[in-house]
Amino acid sequence: MSLLGNVGVGFLGRWRYNTEVAAMLAGVFQLAVRPRFWPRTVREQLAKQILFSGVDALGLVSLIAVLAGISVVAQAQYWLNNFGQSAMLGPILVAVIIREAGPLLVSFVVIARSGTAIATELASMRVRREVDVLDAQGVDPMVYLVMPRVLGLAASTFCLTLVLIVVSLGSGFIFGVLLGTAPGSLSLFTGSVLGAIARADVANLLAKTLIPGLLVGAICTREGLCIRGSVTDIPRAATRGVVRSIAAALIVSAIASVLTYV
Repeated sequence: MSLLGNVGVGFLGRWRYNTEVAAMLAGVFQLAVRPRFWPRTVREQLAKQILFSGVDALGLVSLIAVLAGISVVAQAQYWLNNFGQSAMLGPILVAVIIREAGPLLVSFVVIARSGTAIATELASMRVRREVDVLDAQGVDPMVYLVMPRVLGLAASTFCLTLVLIVVSLGSGFIFGVLLGTAPGSLSLFTGSVLGAIARADVANLLAKTLIPGLLVGAICTREGLCIRGSVTDIPRAATRGVVRSIAAALIVSAIASVLTYV
């Protein structure tokens, strides 16, 4: 009975947590479609979040993209040499970068940079009672603190994934030319890439970028705003936000792959 009780408590706790995150996302969607909840201050918060999560991360994402493209080509060289089909380089890059690795890499970057920052910032505001001050002044924390961060992370994740895909394909083609495993013409390589992309890949990419971005934003804001205690709880909130965000990104990626390709 003790074991069953512990399992039940854990299940109920997980169910309650998931319900809170889902309710937060539903509230964000409900507020986002109403123009009156988009005053100048909220738009500024959204712009700042996109600037920090998206624009400031371009350098790191570009570096990761270059290394990812080179790594995929280096690993694929053996198969390309054996089969003697250089036209397969494009489909291989599509299968690895666009369908699986690209969205996950960007999600990890967003979680490490922005998710940690959001959880830490909001937890600090909670400890210093700044959230209570905003609420007392008539400023809805859901509108001013949660909505722009959640939507900003989703938009940044999607745009950064597109950048990573383009840079990875470019670096993979250049490295493939140097190794002699890529088609000699850029047009042939582009045609092989476009020919390997199906409608299912577009839906898969949207699911693996927008949904994790929304979940990371909701999870990290929830962890930051729901602490009750002292300053020592701030790093714990950031850690919980990162761990649960990574788990959510991996689960969404696995579910999207199964629903799309199986």
